[in-house]
Amino acid sequence: MLDSVKIKNALVREVLAELLGTFVLVLFGNTVLAVVTFDRAPNLGYAAAFWGWALALTLGVLVAGGVSGAHLNPAITVAVTTVGKFPWRKIVPYMVAQYIGAFLASVILFITYRGALDNYDGGVRAVTGANATAGIFASYPQEFVSTGNGLVDQIVGTALLVLAILAITDSRNMAVPQGLQPLFIGLALGALILCFGYNCGAPLNPARDLAPRVFTAMAGWGVEVFSYRDYNWFWVPIVGPHI
Repeated sequence: MLDSVKIKNALVREVLAELLGTFVLVLFGNTVLAVVTFDRAPNLGYAAAFWGWALALTLGVLVAGGVSGAHLNPAITVAVTTVGKFPWRKIVPYMVAQYIGAFLASVILFITYRGALDNYDGGVRAVTGANATAGIFASYPQEFVSTGNGLVDQIVGTALLVLAILAITDSRNMAVPQGLQPLFIGLALGALILCFGYNCGAPLNPARDLAPRVFTAMAGWGVEVFSYRDYNWFWVPIVGPHI
């Protein structure tokens, strides 16, 4: 019976793996941010973000790696395609799957923590202010970070993430055992969050930022998730990682 439900189309299997892997990445990662926010424990933020996102990416790669290669990030998909390690015809299906996975993760996070959200903000969904919760789902910069500064932050951070992934997975480099690659990739992301998270949270992933932002616009936070800074921020975590 199991043979009859197997997905025979290789691309469909890969796309579903990307969707599920990205779902795991964003759900685990953003749930850590939710817990830190609700617990009002800012001093735990960096440690929690490091381990939360490092393990989230590790699990995401373990879920999808054997089937799709576990890009889990449109910027990674474009990067590996550009260097000739991935076929151009698969870019769009992979990216669509990544955005859908991140959106579904946001839905599950919202449903799971709906009570905690209401307890924290009194049912008033805010993007800024003392009880703001939009930052659980998508990135918002420090007040002193300009648009240009944020763009540079995303370009540099994502470039280092791509470099780390290529170095870890290159058999001609350090020959990291395949079973350990997910852990090292996760730790690389955690290190980047520690080093580059201060400006705007180090999203470094257009799907991880845009899809949850779209969800929050639909779920009560409204258009301000896009109009923040006169529409001069939301595009930064989308464009920056692709440069």
